[in-house]
Amino acid sequence: MRIAASWTSNKSIVFSFNPTGEKTVTTPCNHTRQGPRWTREQIRTARLAPLAPLLQKRGLELVPREAGNFVLPAYPGLIIKDGYWRWPERNLAGNAIDFHVQVLGLSFHEAMRQIIGA
Repeated sequence: MRIAASWTSNKSIVFSFNPTGEKTVTTPCNHTRQGPRWTREQIRTARLAPLAPLLQKRGLELVPREAGNFVLPAYPGLIIKDGYWRWPERNLAGNAIDFHVQVLGLSFHEAMRQIIGA
């Protein structure tokens, strides 16, 4: 099998021949962000955001417990307090961003939009 490569200018395009003899073209990967660039202050604010109002806004039921804790019947064993949560049965814990990503399955950018309302 013969492989040939050709580069042009600073935007490389690689040509190679696949096993069936057809020419294939591979273009460089452009790594683009999937959302806006967030400032450190926005990320810090989102991390510290109180979870209870955010989750109520999403329609999740919160049941108050002692010492300012809440449990979520939709997620048995998960406990929230202020801007933090823990789920001992799954060995998970974190801040508001972590909750949206790890528990709700959102991307970081979706989580940021949900939390800070951007």
